[in-house]
Amino acid sequence: MAAGRRDKSSQSSIRGSRIAAAIGIGVLVGCVFAFLFPHGFFSSNPSTEIRSLSKSNFEVDTTSCESTEKINLLKSDIMKLSDKNVELKRQVRELNEKLRLAEQGKDHAREQFMMLSEPRKAGPFGTVKGLRTNPTVAPDESVNPRLAKILAEVAVRRELIVAVANSNVKSMLELWFTNIKRVGIPNYLVVALDDGILDFCKSNDVPVYQRDPDETVDSVGKRGGNHAVSGLKFQILREFLQLGYSVLLSDVDIVFLQNPFDHLYRDSDVESMSDGHNNMTAYGYNDVFDEPAMGWARYAHTMRIWVYNSGFFYIRPTIPSIELLDRIAGRLAREEKSWDQAVFNEELFFPSHPGYEGLHASKRTMDFYLFMNSKVLFKTVRKDANLKKVKPVIVHLNYHPDKFSRMKAVVDFYVNGKQDALEPFPDGSG
Repeated sequence: MAAGRRDKSSQSSIRGSRIAAAIGIGVLVGCVFAFLFPHGFFSSNPSTEIRSLSKSNFEVDTTSCESTEKINLLKSDIMKLSDKNVELKRQVRELNEKLRLAEQGKDHAREQFMMLSEPRKAGPFGTVKGLRTNPTVAPDESVNPRLAKILAEVAVRRELIVAVANSNVKSMLELWFTNIKRVGIPNYLVVALDDGILDFCKSNDVPVYQRDPDETVDSVGKRGGNHAVSGLKFQILREFLQLGYSVLLSDVDIVFLQNPFDHLYRDSDVESMSDGHNNMTAYGYNDVFDEPAMGWARYAHTMRIWVYNSGFFYIRPTIPSIELLDRIAGRLAREEKSWDQAVFNEELFFPSHPGYEGLHASKRTMDFYLFMNSKVLFKTVRKDANLKKVKPVIVHLNYHPDKFSRMKAVVDFYVNGKQDALEPFPDGSG
């Protein structure tokens, strides 16, 4: 019995030791987990979550504000870059155009040089002829796509009549296009220098074009007188030539009686009416200058021709023609008191000489009885029974200040058949 109790006591002691060891191990494992996972094995600290969530919300709000500011800044930068891009495109276009014109001029010069330098036999007497015309430029619609579209609709065989006008000449402009319509000329265009003329032309079904805003041109175009507006046309016409169109430039103090395109030669860079009043003055003559003090050499022979009228001329799209426009526009910009017609003629006629390179442009003088100035009409034609029977192509009232009344008289005489319509007016402006 005693032995059995000892065995049972020994077994109980061993079981107790095992339980104690298990408890110890459990406590030890718990301490290890407590150290490694202070916020629990499966759950996180609530306060940390709250702080993280608050921080996250704050960051979202801050990011949202920062994003709005960044978007506004980006929009501003994009607008600035867009404006800069437009300006750069314009500069690139201008540089490309200058390069293209320079290349064309160089190529044309090379062609002429090759033609002139190539050994050729002269041929029989009287059969030799030099170059008469310059080649036209390659059309470049990128210069002004809007104008290119208008010209494609208005021009006939890539040529048209162009007038530049502001509201100061509204009455004369109406008489101008009324007679163009009466003759049946379809290819004409008014370049409007102000909104009044733009609306006026549209209301009268007249082809019209208004340039993009240009502070320098617009200030003159809207408020300038006849001479100031006349000077603008050389600058405005350049784009027409660059687009490959021939232009018959017309002032508005002109009455059209026939279609002028039926009477052009088209064999020169510039074909212009003359301010001359007879064969000598219009087409040139040998004018002898007398200086008695020189004795034996008292007589000096000079060549003279009366000026071309810058209010009516036909100009072809060639390199010399564009150079002419550039020269005139440049001088008028630099020389405030210059008269556009004087500059027009000086650039056309002055030859090359030391310190100056003349313009290599071909030119033709129009028949002064067909393309008639008002001096020819009132001083000569109306007093000659035979000349009165000749119907001119146009009459330009350039010599007289009472333009509108004389324009109406021209219409009465040549269109309405009133034989005495021209009689009330004096020869000159007295």
